[in-house]
Amino acid sequence: MLRWLIRLGLNGAALLVISYWFDSIQVASYSTAIVAALILGLVNTLVRPILLFLTMPLRFLTIGTFWFVINAITFALTAALIDGFEIGPWPDSIWTTILAAAAMSFLGWLIDIVLRKEKK
Repeated sequence: MLRWLIRLGLNGAALLVISYWFDSIQVASYSTAIVAALILGLVNTLVRPILLFLTMPLRFLTIGTFWFVINAITFALTAALIDGFEIGPWPDSIWTTILAAAAMSFLGWLIDIVLRKEKK
């Protein structure tokens, strides 16, 4: 449980870092970032597999690069669900959203590596 709370806190911090990197991404506070990280995790657990299944032909045709668009959609959906987490005007900020979602995926991957439990 403690490891999960630490991961949630680090993912919230990662969202704040991303909001500093990209001008059109705005997070109101650290508590908003924590809630956004929680909702993003839920969206990635519940909605993302459905999107991945439905877009399988597109992912195949684009040799997997459509995965970035799927990440951007889940990122935008999370921003739509939370007050205080904004991604800018749509579709003007599509490239920013894709880059921010990719950055969030990369930072989440790094957090998972750091917090990985060693198998004995």
